[in-house]
Amino acid sequence: MGKTISIVNQKGGVGKTTTAVNLAAGLGRKGKRVLLVDVDPQGNSTSGYGVNKRDVALSSYHVLTRGASLGEATLKTEFEGVRLVPATMDLAGAEIEMIDLPHREGVLRAAVSKVRGDYDYILLDCPPSLGLITLNALTASDTVLVPVQCEYYALEGLSQLMATVRLIKQKYNPGLDLEGVLLTMFDGRLNLTQQVVEEIKRYFPRKVFATVIPRTVRLSEAPSFGKPIQYFDKSNKGALAYDALAAEMVKQ
Repeated sequence: MGKTISIVNQKGGVGKTTTAVNLAAGLGRKGKRVLLVDVDPQGNSTSGYGVNKRDVALSSYHVLTRGASLGEATLKTEFEGVRLVPATMDLAGAEIEMIDLPHREGVLRAAVSKVRGDYDYILLDCPPSLGLITLNALTASDTVLVPVQCEYYALEGLSQLMATVRLIKQKYNPGLDLEGVLLTMFDGRLNLTQQVVEEIKRYFPRKVFATVIPRTVRLSEAPSFGKPIQYFDKSNKGALAYDALAAEMVKQ
C-alpha cells in the first residue's frame, strides 16, 4: 500500500511546491512509483512538470467536486516513475462548491483509497492555507511533511498548523503523523540561518530531516523549463539535496 504524504505550510514562499516537484522526481529516480497530486489552485506543480493547464481535461478539481477518480485525472509524465494529477484555476472555487457535500472532508481520502495499491508514494501538494482543500489532504494522508524556510519568521504560523494537524487527527484521521520538517533555502554562511535551525530543532525534536535544501538560483529556474531540478541540472546542489531527501525518506 502506498504511503500518502501531504506537503503543507500555510505560509507561502517556503519551498512547498519546489519540494513536491523535486521530491517526487527524486523518489521516482529511486525506482519508486509516485503519484503527485496537485491540489493547489495556483497549479505550480502542474506547470513545474511541463503540463499546459489549458490542455488539461480532468484535474483535481473534478476529483473533489465532480466525482471523477484519481485514475481518470492522472497524466503520465516524462520523468521516471512519476505520474501527475494536475490542478487548474477551477480549483479556486472548489471549496465553495464542496460546502454542501456530505462528508466533504473525506472526498480526497475516498479517491486516494482506490489508487493506494498502485503507488509507493502519493504526494499531495497543498495550497498555502488551512481551508477545506488542505483539510481533505490531511484527512487523506498518513503523514505531513512541513517545509520551513530558514529565515526570521520561520516558526510564524507553525503552531497554528500543528494545532490543525492535532484537530484533524482527533476528529477525522487518528493515524495522521508528522513525517518531518524540511529546512529549505538554507545558507550556512549566515548566523541567522544557524539560529533558525536550532530554534526549529527545539520546536520539533527528532522530527527535522538531516537533509537541508540549499538556496540556489537553479532551483528557481527549473519550473520555467517544466522540469524537476534533477532533469534540469542534475549536478546542481539542489538536485543532489532532493535526491538525498528521497534517499532519507526511503530509508525511514
